[in-house]
Amino acid sequence: MDDAAEVPEIRQPTGSRLARFLDSDLWASFRRSKTAMAAFVATVLMFALAFAAPWIVPQNPYDPAQLDLLNSNLPPIWKAEGQAPFLLGTDDQGRDVLSAVLYGLRLSLIVGMLGVLVSGTLGIGLGLVAGYVGGLLDTIIMRVADVQLTFPAILIALVVDGVAKASFGGALDTNATILLIVVSIGLSFWVQYARTVRSSVMVERGKDYVQAARLIGLSTPVIMVRHVLPNVTGPVFVIATINLALAIITEATLSFLGTGLPETMPSLGTLIRIGNKFLFSGEWWVVAFPGIALAGLVIAINLLGDWLRDALNPKLQ
Repeated sequence: MDDAAEVPEIRQPTGSRLARFLDSDLWASFRRSKTAMAAFVATVLMFALAFAAPWIVPQNPYDPAQLDLLNSNLPPIWKAEGQAPFLLGTDDQGRDVLSAVLYGLRLSLIVGMLGVLVSGTLGIGLGLVAGYVGGLLDTIIMRVADVQLTFPAILIALVVDGVAKASFGGALDTNATILLIVVSIGLSFWVQYARTVRSSVMVERGKDYVQAARLIGLSTPVIMVRHVLPNVTGPVFVIATINLALAIITEATLSFLGTGLPETMPSLGTLIRIGNKFLFSGEWWVVAFPGIALAGLVIAINLLGDWLRDALNPKLQ
């Protein structure tokens, strides 16, 4: 017998990440839910159509040189007066409604995703600090969050948007306007992330792995970001999914009220505001199709978020 003790072999997890995911409870829950599968397909289809718009639509609705007033107010192609290639008709500027919807859908998605990124980054950072550091800093952050919760998110966005536009006047171009709306949305929805992350961090900071990280001399920022943050991201994904729909609705509301994106670069909200002027004159398609696209997108994302919330809830397993 050898004097040296035999070292047991440590087996590494086999299979790729994709294989482990396909063998997980999350994937099994997804396959069992027809609603989640339908919502996922609808969401992916809308994303694909929106970002492939330059290659599948007959015109760029943001380019005035491609618009022709002779093609204005055409009905959808299945109507007697409809003309190809305007499948869903045109508006009073000769803008193809299908092109405008897909370009507007892409712009709404970009603004919504950037808004979620801003609100998530701000909320997660403040939640980590409040939950891990605690004390006076935690009290200040949470009291600010409590005050903001007393106001509707759309009101916060309107205030931020109005103050910025009053400060800069007419100096804002289209890109600056988009950035302003993104910041407005981000400042409207950070509270949900901060409160959720703070609660999770307060549970995690007392666990053994955090104490071990302190004993070996790791700094507080490293412990928070590298060790605590990965263990509190589950609820964050649920909030981000649901807030994407809320961010898109907020942007559409701002644009519908005339404080969002301009008519020269319309999002879905701007298209609905423009089409609303022609609703009672019989040109229903100008407002109907952007409204259907917005409603379909928000419903699909919300259904996906509801499934993800239930799938990640251990009490429902």
